Order: sequence, then structure tokens, then C-alpha cells
Amino acid sequence: MSKPSLLFVSSEVYPFAKSGGLADVAHALPRALNAEYTLEVCMPLYSFVEREKYAIQKRMEHFDISMGGVHYPVEIYGCNYEGIEYRFIDSALLCEREYMYGTPEEGYADNALRFGLFAYAVVALLKEEKQDIVHLNDWQSALVALLIKEDTSIKTKSLFTIHNLAYQGIFAHSYLHALDLDTKHFAMDAIEFYHQISFIKAGIAYADAVTTVSKRYAQEILTPEFGCGLEGFLKHHKNKLSGIINGIDTEHFAPAFSDLKGKAQKKKEYLKEVSLRGVKKPLFVFIGRFTWQKGMDLFLEALESMAAYECNIAILGQGESVYTTKLQELAHVHKNIHLSCTYDESLSLEMYGAADFLLMPSLFEPCGLNQMIAMHYGALPLVHHVGGLKDTVQSYKDFDDTKTKAYGIAFKSPNLTAFLGAFEEALELFANKREYNKILKHNMLCDFSWDKSAKVYSKLYKIITQGEKL
Repeated sequence: MSKPSLLFVSSEVYPFAKSGGLADVAHALPRALNAEYTLEVCMPLYSFVEREKYAIQKRMEHFDISMGGVHYPVEIYGCNYEGIEYRFIDSALLCEREYMYGTPEEGYADNALRFGLFAYAVVALLKEEKQDIVHLNDWQSALVALLIKEDTSIKTKSLFTIHNLAYQGIFAHSYLHALDLDTKHFAMDAIEFYHQISFIKAGIAYADAVTTVSKRYAQEILTPEFGCGLEGFLKHHKNKLSGIINGIDTEHFAPAFSDLKGKAQKKKEYLKEVSLRGVKKPLFVFIGRFTWQKGMDLFLEALESMAAYECNIAILGQGESVYTTKLQELAHVHKNIHLSCTYDESLSLEMYGAADFLLMPSLFEPCGLNQMIAMHYGALPLVHHVGGLKDTVQSYKDFDDTKTKAYGIAFKSPNLTAFLGAFEEALELFANKREYNKILKHNMLCDFSWDKSAKVYSKLYKIITQGEKL
């Protein structure tokens, strides 16, 4: 019996292109599913993708896609990486850019056309290869769900995953013609959103199943606080919505040590490398994008007070200039703050290995991978208890080494008092080495892999391909 076929579509996939956790998911989840499916992963062939390094070769002769009376030449490239087949969509409009989506401050003005073209190219690929399932991720590929419903020759079933509802792909009504979309779709129960087009609504409305990346976030987005204006629309489609927690690729995220003695050595080496003093002081790290969602306003409000304690703070990331400038000012004043304004995968792994605590004061967090990576590397996460952070980080006050759950420090309200209170709890826990080390060892033995979640996705694929009700 032949295996079912699956096309996994994402606008970014590690190691080819990455701006955040989506790229890690799009790399790891297909690996966990590969044995069960005839599987391909599809993404844009951005100009910065290293074609020679990954032996990316042309797989299909060029063809034209027509949108709004304009013809766009497209080519399909491919490679096999780590046993996974990849398909890359190449077109100048989509790919010839410095960034994937735009600068840290704003997206490209023509992103509707760029990712509309991406969606049409994916549909052309589905017509050619006749996949059983297409798994779409975030607004950049959401339009595929609408397009395949429109084309009765395509029998492929679709699953759409919302990784972050705050990014919806909202564009002017005028793009309806430019994207060759029928005006019937410009309705409240379709892709219309306050007189504009919403790509993410296309995924929610037309996909056969919709998931998000944690059970808690699936509940939160049905409320005005987290629904980003779509809570009513999501409630309407609640029957096909479910939350499946992300995992991490435990082969890629594999600590270069096996015990706490090895971790202590990594901390010593890292502190020396970045000229931070005091190996016995707790090392707090922040790794992520400098954006409002990640709690940067709260972090900056607290950072001066935190730096006054006997601790070290290391920050890695990039993002909006207003946050970068303020972080640079504070790092210049405080010798126990080290700042690296860059994206560096290997440096982030070094920091996880050295850290005693990971700071994640996110205002909301659909899932979050950083907290799981940190616990896997023996660092306790200090988190705002929302979304996936609430699903994956239990309070250390409830520690029970007979449970399979992982533990950290959590604060419930995103305000300065609560955040600094959690920070002070971390200092107290660190001083109690016996208790602190016991939690670290327990967390490092927890299963953060994709195994369980991949099985849930597989079950969903089977339900939608067999025409069963969700």
C-alpha cells in the first residue's frame, strides 16, 4: 500500500531562510512525518538562499502565472536535504528582495502580489504532482486554501496552521483584481476584513482543518483580548479549529554537554568570550525579536532595575530600531549587560548552553520554542503565563519530579511589579542550589520532541482525507 502524499508549505524553512520559530517548525515537523508520508516541503527561493551549498537544482521548466492581466515567469527548483525533498518557487517578484517580508519596521508594499504569486505557484505544483494533503502555514500561504476550493480539478485536502494571529496579511481592496480573485470572496464570511483583504481569513474559511500551535492559544484567540478582530470569525469556524503544541528538533537542539558540570564549563567559556564577569552570578539571557509582542517595552522598563542586582544579562536579537537603540544605551551604561544585535543560530545555542535563566516576558505567545530549547539545555525559563508558555512551563512552586511536565518561573500579569517579582524569585531559587539543580535535571530529561504532536497532525490528515467530521 502506497503512502499518502503531503506537501508542506511555508514562507520560511530552516536552514534556508529563517526569521523566527515558523522556520524551525517547518524544518522539524516534516522530519517527524517523513516516514509515514511521501513528503515534500515547499518555500520561496529567496535570492539569499545558498543554492550551491544545498545543491539546489532546477526541477521544472519555467511557466507563466497570470494575475490581473500581468504574466509572471516562475521556475521550480529542488533539492534533498537531510532526507527531505524540497521544492522552491522562484520568481523575481517574490524572491529578489533583501528581506523575506520587509524591513523590521514595515512589510513590503507589494506583499499581497508576492505571496499571491507564491500561492498560485503552489497550486500549479499541486496540479502537477497531485498531492493528497497540503499543509499551509500562516498568511503567506493561506490563499492556497481558497484557490484549490475554486479549482474542482484539484482533489487535495488542506490543513491551515496559524502560528501567530497578529500577522494576518491584510491588504487594500484593490488587490482583489490584481490577484484575480472573484468578488464573491470579498464578504465578511470570506476574506473581507474592514473593507480590506485578509489572507489569513482565506486559510481559516476555506481549509478543511485549522490548527494553531498550542491548546491554550486555540482557546485564547476566541476572545477579544487575543483574537485580533477575528474572534467572532474563528468562533464561527470553531468546529474545525484545534490546538497542537509545537515540539523542537532534539537532534538539532542537542546540548554539547551531558550533565550540569559540563553546562558550568560552557557558562564559564561564554562569559569569558563576551567579557562578563562572575561565573557564580546567575546568567539571564533574552533571545528573540525586538518587537512589542515579545514584551520588549516591559523588558526595557525592568532592565535597569534588573541590572542593579548581582547578575549578568545577555541579549541576542534584532528588530525595531526604537528597541535596539534603548538596549544599546543600557548596555553601554551597565557592565553586566551584553548585547548582540544580530541573528546568529550558533550563538543562540551557545547562550542556551550557558544560561541559568531564559527571559520570555511575551505579551502573548502562540507557542514559543525558546522556553523548550532552554529547558532542554538546562536553563529555567522565566515567562509570562500565556498561550504556549502556559502549556509548556509549570510553576516551579508545584514541582513534582514524578511528573513528565517541565518547570520554570511564571508571572500572570504583564506589568513591571509582576515581572520584577518573578525575577527576584529566580534569584532566590538560584541561591538554593539543591532545589534549582533538581529542577534543571528534571527538565533536561523531559520529552520536547515532535513525536507526540506529529501523531496528532497525522490523525488530522487522515480525518480530512477520509471525509470524516472533525
